[in-house]
Amino acid sequence: MLQVIDPARKTLGWRIKGEQVKPVCSAMVTMWWPCLVLALLSGLETSGFQRSPLRLLGKRSLREGVVDGIEVYSTKISCKVTSRFAHNVVTTRAVNRADKAKEVSFDVELPKTAFITNFTLTIDGVTYPGNIKEKEVAQKQYEKAVSQGKTAGLVKASGRKLEKFTVSVNVAAGSKVTFELTYEELLKRHKGKYEMYIKVQPKQLVRHFEIDAHIFEPQGISMLDAEASFITNDLLGSALTKSFSGKKGHVSFKPSLDQQRSCPTCTDSLLNGDFTIVYDVNRESPGNVQVVNGYFVHFFAPQGLPVVPKNIVFVIDISGSMAGRKIHQTRDALLKILDDMKEDDYLNFILFSTHVTTWKDSLVQATPANLEEARMFVKNIRDEGMTNINDGLLRGVHMLKDARERHLVPERSTSILIMLTDGDANTGESRPQKIQENVRNAIGGKFPLYNLGFGNNLNYNFLETMALENNGLARRIYEDSDANLQLQGFYEEVANPLLTNVEVEYPENAILDLTKNNYPHFYDGSEIVVAGRLVDSDMNNFKADVKGHGALNDLTFTEEVDMKEMDAALKEQGYIFGNYIERLWAYLTIEQLLERRKNAFGEEKENLTAQALELSLKYHFVTPLTSMVVTKPEDNEDQTSIADKPGEATSVTPSMAYLTQQPSFPNPYYYVDGDPHFIIHVPGKNDTICFNIDEKPGTVLRLIQDPVTGITVTGQIIGDKGSGPSSGTGKTYFGKLGITNAWMDFRIEVTTEKIILGNGEALSTFRWLDTVTVTQTGLSVTINRKKNMVVSFGDGVKFVIVLHQVWKKHPVHQDFLGFYVVDSHRMSAQTHGLLGQFFRPFDFEVFDIRPGSDPTKPDATMVVKSHQLTVTRGSQKDYRKDTSVGTKVLCWFVHNNGEGLIDGVHTDYIVPSLF
Repeated sequence: MLQVIDPARKTLGWRIKGEQVKPVCSAMVTMWWPCLVLALLSGLETSGFQRSPLRLLGKRSLREGVVDGIEVYSTKISCKVTSRFAHNVVTTRAVNRADKAKEVSFDVELPKTAFITNFTLTIDGVTYPGNIKEKEVAQKQYEKAVSQGKTAGLVKASGRKLEKFTVSVNVAAGSKVTFELTYEELLKRHKGKYEMYIKVQPKQLVRHFEIDAHIFEPQGISMLDAEASFITNDLLGSALTKSFSGKKGHVSFKPSLDQQRSCPTCTDSLLNGDFTIVYDVNRESPGNVQVVNGYFVHFFAPQGLPVVPKNIVFVIDISGSMAGRKIHQTRDALLKILDDMKEDDYLNFILFSTHVTTWKDSLVQATPANLEEARMFVKNIRDEGMTNINDGLLRGVHMLKDARERHLVPERSTSILIMLTDGDANTGESRPQKIQENVRNAIGGKFPLYNLGFGNNLNYNFLETMALENNGLARRIYEDSDANLQLQGFYEEVANPLLTNVEVEYPENAILDLTKNNYPHFYDGSEIVVAGRLVDSDMNNFKADVKGHGALNDLTFTEEVDMKEMDAALKEQGYIFGNYIERLWAYLTIEQLLERRKNAFGEEKENLTAQALELSLKYHFVTPLTSMVVTKPEDNEDQTSIADKPGEATSVTPSMAYLTQQPSFPNPYYYVDGDPHFIIHVPGKNDTICFNIDEKPGTVLRLIQDPVTGITVTGQIIGDKGSGPSSGTGKTYFGKLGITNAWMDFRIEVTTEKIILGNGEALSTFRWLDTVTVTQTGLSVTINRKKNMVVSFGDGVKFVIVLHQVWKKHPVHQDFLGFYVVDSHRMSAQTHGLLGQFFRPFDFEVFDIRPGSDPTKPDATMVVKSHQLTVTRGSQKDYRKDTSVGTKVLCWFVHNNGEGLIDGVHTDYIVPSLF
């Protein structure tokens, strides 16, 4: 949980008898990695070497558990769970044993479902608290700190199950620092048990390391277990104690220094992974109501009911972007799901790409013969075409409704629609809002829609909103080796419905501020949780009725509570935190308000936002509407950080980073902009060469082609208004660019009006009015509204495309594009093209500088590539950082379409089309 860096030292070197003799290289040089490799192979000290995103911990000292002068001597994770509501406090204490100030980073990964409620930083007995504020207020405070030149950092990150909280502070020599983070969450019942995840990652040996969890459940605890992904059962057994009796349970994980070692003589810690506590409660009755201080919570999870038969339609995306591992994993998951189907179930498969195909014309029963035929169908699923989400879903809706209307399925059965897709709709009806409207109207609240989003290259917000509108939910399927298990796991959650149309009722006029109390389905292994506030906190009895449709008949479960007995029962849990039911109610209310807010509009959305914000501030929760401002000392000045609640990461998300700062561009650079002017910054010469290409509008030129990386860039020339292929050369520009990566089967078409991204035949279209980031493995594309777009292929290939806009009514000129190569060090030596050929080192000499025909532009003689050329000193504009004014760049201009500078002649680079 701690990282130590030395901000003062920027060099990598070696020490002899404690003295630094010679720095090997600077941490700021471009080619930093050979130095690092050399250092590691040679056993050199690397403390203080920092280059984002890599942070190296310093060489360990002789003192046990000390890294680069910082000793983390205590880490404790204290968990208190009362009635499924968890209150967790992470406390880390450290001391700077070095003789100078050190920067220490405190990292905690907490569950996505948790809300941070408090953070304090204590240095030498002085405490600096975190304050939770409305997000906009916090953002203004953050921006003010930035504008004053103070260090400020946004503290937020999100992963599959966890999100990260990080804060750094400078600690003076000899000083002690204590970090304390508090977060709360309602543990959800999943497949018959409650799970509490704790990420363990101290990154060094810690003298006092402990996880201490106390659990109190008024229903009584039926099972309790704990496991660690990073330690063998033998070692875990000696460091772990767990026990439960009646209503109380306790788990303690307290490894000694020796038990933390990765090997008997190592100073590295093996504590790196997930520590998981699982438990369940006794269920003598299907429900349990608890009342404390005028607030109540009602848990409902009946057992032993027969499963309601289900009618399930799988709507599967088989577009070209599903090719390879995705389609294989989908087939594997569907085959496993077919093995788990019950004979009373009915099913069908709908496949959508450019067109929609179905396995059967209508739903069929899951008989052994039909299941075997279904397996053969699934095994033959192949990827093809584009992504027609609208027609695929509407076909599924029609099939489920038709089966019900024609009595093809049992009367007492429930219908479920599950869609799996990995991209955005790009054929047929492709407008997200229109698709949502079509699906909402078609379903009409009759059954739930579950949307599974595969990978990162999709609009998750669209899938989530559409699912929530139709009584379902969305789930991201992460593109990892276990994606098929994720798909199966989701199916298992909905495979066994026990009740449908569940309604929870309470005495009329006795309840206020009730959370959600009606559910389309109750699934085996889950739990319904309802909370609220009593009008009369002194009432003697409390009654709740739960009604639902079962597989055989309609059921009503009644729960009656004697308040005096309840008070006596809850006095047993004196060590558990106080007003937990009120906080549980607030947590659940905020969660549900935020969910409803996702598909609300206008005044309704404003009201939901106001309610959720008010509760977030009152109960001190960091939610998507609030931020926690952390003000801490830093060289006698305040340093401001903000802890935010990150949402589910999406591949297409608003991108604010490039609105406030431009990306940094390493040298050398190469670009083409303007008439079109090609500008080559020559490494090692601190000088620049430029040339023009004069060709007719419509001509396509090859700018870059690398057979090793598979990357090709082409550009199509346009002229002024009214010009065409038959016109004279005149002023010309690039109006269209094409970027392809053959190995990724990916291409980008950029015009002055739109940007089209494609995986195979699957296309996504964006406008220059958008501000979005699109990511997938090895690729990132960021569009910055009306400015530029940044395209990165991994680490080492980065292009920037600049949009030049002119007055729409200008009689002559029209919009055009500039293309900039700002990082090419991963391109191969075989790269060619009008720009690409210059990625390889070359040399030139300039002499005999003399007056030219223009007194302001001297001529000179240049020797380059065995040619002697007459060149002219001039200037061009670099528009990377300022798309309107640009920066002046001096260069030696090579005449006649770059003749003598480029390999061959310029017509060698003309190609028939962009792709």
